[in-house]
Amino acid sequence: MMWLSRLAYGLGLLSTVTGTILQNGQVRETNYPDTRIDLAAGSYTTFANNACAISYLGRWDSKKVSWWAAPGIRFGFTGQTVAVTFGEHTIDGTLVGYRLSGLDWQFTNVTAGGTHLFISPETEGIDLTAPVSPNTFEMRVTNWGYGIQIDSVHVGEGDKIVKVAPQPRFVEFIGDSLSSGMYNSYEALSGFAYGVGQGLGNTEYSITAYPGICVADQDCWGNTRGQSHQWFYTTDNSWRSKELYGDEPEAWDFEKQQKADLVVINLGTNDANAANNVSSATYIEHYKRLIQGIHGVWPDAQVIVMQMWQGFYQDGNSYNQNTDFRNEVYSVYEYFNSEEYLNNPVIWDGITEEATETNEKAKPFVHFFNTTGILQHNDIAPQWHPTDVGQIKVASHLIQFITQKLGWHLYATGPEVFADTLYWNDQSGY
Repeated sequence: MMWLSRLAYGLGLLSTVTGTILQNGQVRETNYPDTRIDLAAGSYTTFANNACAISYLGRWDSKKVSWWAAPGIRFGFTGQTVAVTFGEHTIDGTLVGYRLSGLDWQFTNVTAGGTHLFISPETEGIDLTAPVSPNTFEMRVTNWGYGIQIDSVHVGEGDKIVKVAPQPRFVEFIGDSLSSGMYNSYEALSGFAYGVGQGLGNTEYSITAYPGICVADQDCWGNTRGQSHQWFYTTDNSWRSKELYGDEPEAWDFEKQQKADLVVINLGTNDANAANNVSSATYIEHYKRLIQGIHGVWPDAQVIVMQMWQGFYQDGNSYNQNTDFRNEVYSVYEYFNSEEYLNNPVIWDGITEEATETNEKAKPFVHFFNTTGILQHNDIAPQWHPTDVGQIKVASHLIQFITQKLGWHLYATGPEVFADTLYWNDQSGY
């Protein structure tokens, strides 16, 4: 969120709570269904929020409150009914996406203390044969600044929920507003990070990203700590975190998620902003710390560092892309591929903030993704963030980079990735 004022920052939060999607300055018609029900009016089998069949996707704290971007839940179920009761720490009006198995995303605004019916016998497709039995239910929080708390899950009387096996690959995304989809139609569910994670197929993913945050461990646009520190914690350092945990947030237990095969980092947009006064040397130092910490947590994970896009400026009768901190990002890539580091790797502990040299020689694991030429000036919206199309372009190119660099195959073969991006014309006479 390079040029975002604090006022615009607040407006970004407000627009999500009311469920409003702005498209070129105009309100897009959404017609989200009102899914709230009276639980006492029906007959259900209820499961507590700690039921082993519920998979928590992304970062959730010990109170089962969601954090960062696109956190969600997934489970299989028998029968034709799924409802969820939300706890008191749910932000009223939070927009969630949900879907039945491989069908398209649906959206609704949820309420603190309320029970919402997501799947019923009237749900389109519930009576169709599932490619994999039983049916699955998945729900994701769209916004990066608001969260939900899972209180309990309900299915039809006599039915049950079933654990869904995790996907064989896991990708961790670490970033700021660009990765969290700020200003896009469905925010986190319209961002490139989600697009890559979902678009690869057979891949679990987590998006530890929050607008305004720097990699440097300092205050940036209200984020009191940077990702070289905060990534090691369950929560971001937003007002929600301060309200629940003060200055003592929960450390993230990396055993709660499968080991990452790949970590993708897009950080520096806020560090490069003169308003945050981050020097080139400080940026490089803290970027190194973050990668050293990743290598300590997941020694076998590959890491991709992305060149940032800083928007475009008019240059005569054409446009050029800003490249602030490009050289610094590339120097980080060079450092981790140098004999100096590979012969004497360093592990950074983001909790104790201590560095330890190891005695084992490291293998090259850091790659540089050059984004030059992927976006053009009209792929950047007025608030200095990619349009929905821009996010899709970045995701598409990054997916191809991953498949070529790591030899990964693509397995996504049908389920919707980006909602409401069907830009076509079906009229022949116009």
